[in-house]
Amino acid sequence: MPAFDLFTIGHSKIPAERFVEMLHANGVNAIADVRSTPVSRFCPWFSAKNLAPFLARENIAYLPYGDVFGGRPREAALYRDGVADFEAMARQPEFAAGVERLRADAARCRVCLMCAERDPLDCHRCLLVARALAERGSSIGHILFDGSIEPQEATEQRLLALDAEGKGAPDLFVTGQAERLAAAYRRRAQAVAYRAKAVGNGATPRKAKR
Repeated sequence: MPAFDLFTIGHSKIPAERFVEMLHANGVNAIADVRSTPVSRFCPWFSAKNLAPFLARENIAYLPYGDVFGGRPREAALYRDGVADFEAMARQPEFAAGVERLRADAARCRVCLMCAERDPLDCHRCLLVARALAERGSSIGHILFDGSIEPQEATEQRLLALDAEGKGAPDLFVTGQAERLAAAYRRRAQAVAYRAKAVGNGATPRKAKR
């Protein structure tokens, strides 16, 4: 198995004991929680107030990163047509600083990014955060629901395949591999990113996810 600098995982409805088993199996000793609202109504063991002490008993640190990596931004300027704009979010100085802080944590610990969605292609942990880390040279492995590991490169190949299926016809204005991948990221983000309704000068979330 290739070595990874960081992992990601979507907690979904994984039982707490199984969740910890999956982390231990990959040597993970720190969880970086990238949820904007670290609360789970349906799986309360994944709410931060319960998760942090539970992980501590398993010698796994809990690192809150929702303030810089959460997929539900507070600024209206970070939404496009009511959808969270991952590209705009990635350009924020706070985001870039968060990436460097996370890379520093990963140099000291075996870190795994955590959000809620099962499939990394449905989640900003992959489409936003892991992408930014990979662009800076970090090797990312996504821990899937069955415990297998999907490298970021394989996830991107899945993304390209899904994007090709969804378009139905080739985009004549996108030629290079890097351009095709960037376009696929953009379309996938528009499909799965957090949606909000505008209230006053801000954006008010419709649901407490990501």
